[in-house]
Formats: sequence, C-alpha cells, structure tokens
Amino acid sequence: MKLVLAVIQDADATALVRVLSQNAFEVTKLASTGGFLREGNTTLMIGVNDERLEELKRHVQRTCRTRTRLVAPSVPMGEQNEGLVNDPVEVPVGGAVMFVMGVQEFVKV
Repeated sequence: MKLVLAVIQDADATALVRVLSQNAFEVTKLASTGGFLREGNTTLMIGVNDERLEELKRHVQRTCRTRTRLVAPSVPMGEQNEGLVNDPVEVPVGGAVMFVMGVQEFVKV
C-alpha cells in the first residue's frame, strides 16, 4: 500500500478529483500554498494499492498540464540597480509533483 501526495494547480484539481473518483480511487483534497509563486494550489492525499500505482500516475499525467505564466522578477531591496531589467519573465507552472510513500498500516473506521 502506498500514500501518494500529489501537489497540483488549483486549475486541475476539479478535473483530477473527478477522474480519480470515476476510477475508484479515494482522494482527500487539501488546500496548500506553493513556495515559488506563493499561490494557492491543491494537495491530494491518495491511498493506492501497489498494483494500481502506475494507473494512478497515468491519470495524473493525463489530467494535470503545464502552463506558462509571466512573473515579475523580484529583486530584494538594497540590491536594485538602475540598469537592471525588470521585465516579466515567462516561467513554466503546473503539471504535478507526486510523493509516493510506503504505508505500514491503513485503518478506516
């Protein structure tokens, strides 16, 4: 048995939870905040048997897509130079980060 923590963009959460539920995966949805863009995202806790782990990964991969965002570079105060360009930078966001952990015991009461 594995516990998967999947960190995904809020934009993909509804679709992924629907797909996983339709395929008999039990999901707990948590609100979370990312460190890089300091924006809300979603963390899903999913218990899965070892033999269904690859199927779960396929559903996540098909549902969660990457996007690009324009982000203004932040320069700490005291390090700003007049010659520094502060134009927005395009960065990739989205997709999914999955942490797969072994579970010694699972109890449902």
